[in-house]
Amino acid sequence: MWLQQRLKGLPGLLSSSWARRLLLLLALLLVAYWYLGAARARRGAGRGAEPRGAAALCLQAATGAWRAAGGGGGGPGPGLALAGNGFLLLDVAAGRLWVSAAGSGGGPALATEYPALVRLRALGGRGEARAALAALRDGAVRRVRCVQTGPGAGAGDCVTVREEVVAHRSRPHLYLQRIRIANPTERVAAFEASAPASAPSLGARFATSLEKVEERQFLLSSGRLLLAGSPKVVLMVVAAKKLVSRVQVAPKSHFDETVLSVVYTSEPIEVSRLEETFSKLRESAKKEMLEVMQMGVEDLFQEHQQTWSDLFISGVEMRKITDSHTPSSETVNMTLYYVLSSMPAPLLDPLISGEDREKMEASLNYADHCFSGHATMHAENLWPAKLTSVTQILQLSDLWKLTLQKRGCKGLVAAGVHGLMQGMVLSFGGLQFTENHLQFQADPDVLHNSYSLRGIHYNKDLINLAVLLDAEGKPFLHVSVKFQDKPVRLYACEAGCMNEPVELTSEARGHTFPVMVTQPITPLLYISTDLIHLQDLRHTLHLKAILAHEEHMAKQYPGLPFLFWFSVASLITLFHLFLFKLIYNEYCGPGAKPLFRSKV
Repeated sequence: MWLQQRLKGLPGLLSSSWARRLLLLLALLLVAYWYLGAARARRGAGRGAEPRGAAALCLQAATGAWRAAGGGGGGPGPGLALAGNGFLLLDVAAGRLWVSAAGSGGGPALATEYPALVRLRALGGRGEARAALAALRDGAVRRVRCVQTGPGAGAGDCVTVREEVVAHRSRPHLYLQRIRIANPTERVAAFEASAPASAPSLGARFATSLEKVEERQFLLSSGRLLLAGSPKVVLMVVAAKKLVSRVQVAPKSHFDETVLSVVYTSEPIEVSRLEETFSKLRESAKKEMLEVMQMGVEDLFQEHQQTWSDLFISGVEMRKITDSHTPSSETVNMTLYYVLSSMPAPLLDPLISGEDREKMEASLNYADHCFSGHATMHAENLWPAKLTSVTQILQLSDLWKLTLQKRGCKGLVAAGVHGLMQGMVLSFGGLQFTENHLQFQADPDVLHNSYSLRGIHYNKDLINLAVLLDAEGKPFLHVSVKFQDKPVRLYACEAGCMNEPVELTSEARGHTFPVMVTQPITPLLYISTDLIHLQDLRHTLHLKAILAHEEHMAKQYPGLPFLFWFSVASLITLFHLFLFKLIYNEYCGPGAKPLFRSKV
């Protein structure tokens, strides 16, 4: 009846204008909600789908082969694609070159407007897909671009453009761009090439001329860099290989070219010395350009890659991460790559004096008092998850140098890129050299993560140290040694050195040590060439107790305090007393109800 009465009144309700407007508005909102919800569902369904189109399929195949060939670095992602050697720094995506002023000793902090890389524009392309990868162990940025040239949907209708950009590690003034275009289609592929020195954006900032020396020709560009807040300028001269303006690749063939560029800069000078300084820089650039043009391109790449591989003998590997504030392996490796790319390598300079070389090598082999203080593993500003600009990378490099200098590693910082790699590895785990030994002073409360530190220089030998977890999740230490010269006796003992030190050997299985925690806290491991020193060490630590790691953690986190449980028990007791009082007053107190009613 109620429903019938309401339905009878519905026509009268809809007769009012405001009711009709409200109903129309509700209908529009429902339609909009349905449409947006369907679109969101379609986007969500397509988010995990494979890329479509010939160019995307070609790119997927190209990057798969890329990684299988040992890319060894960060894959296509939001990170910056940089190649550097401490004097030059190339932002490959932006095609921008950063340089260091001669004699400054700092990193490549001066941004130039010189278009550093050759850019290829496909003529008649129907679609493109591209990706970039930083090959950490090779010190190179590799890019691949797939251009769809035909109407088909298969990868066979695409032309693949591969590039490799390196800033030569042992030749600081040289950078190379290798280009390979593969055309598997039945059509001619044409590209318009914009060479760096012939780019229209140079304008009046750089003057370019064609140089011909000994039947070889290249472009020579000269320009100046202004310094903020200073009347002085830094001059820059670039010698670059001349490239044709149009590239045509015949069907079923490929095109290969390597563009060599040599960059020289001056120290900050007065404007009155422009001509004299330009003349010296041009002569230096031409001399080195002729030298590298006479060398084989593959030899230059091999020379560069070998130097980078030698750097990455040392490093950090994250094996198991159990918390959110520990950096991932990708974050650690990309940070190492970025910082090393902005650091010079004085040990590779052929003009360095013998005395300076010996001093740097001595600091590298035994960095006394480095690294002091707590480990940097959880310092998020030193191991940032994301870097979006060259300026941020240069600031990060400066922060690392400052941190190491303040923590007893000045000798390593002075040794350039080799020393900085060693210092960063030492700092990550909290390793410190003292006068007689190397000690591992990690915080025992953060050993729930598994990681390894490799290539730690101890005299002329290399030590690998890993924090591993057993089947029950208990941490232990694994140490192995790689002797570089004649074998030297190395000994190690765990915290407190209460047990007899163990001689380390080069056996592949290495040596394991339990994680013991002392009171007061002392290092977890000692390594030394002096057996007597380690034997005497136990008498000088003056410890109150030595606990296994699990016992230490149980004492650190014994559970909730006694006061908490006493409070909970008191509340429960008071509640039951109050409940008993209510029941008593209900049935036994004054005016209580009888338990049984009389039938009368």
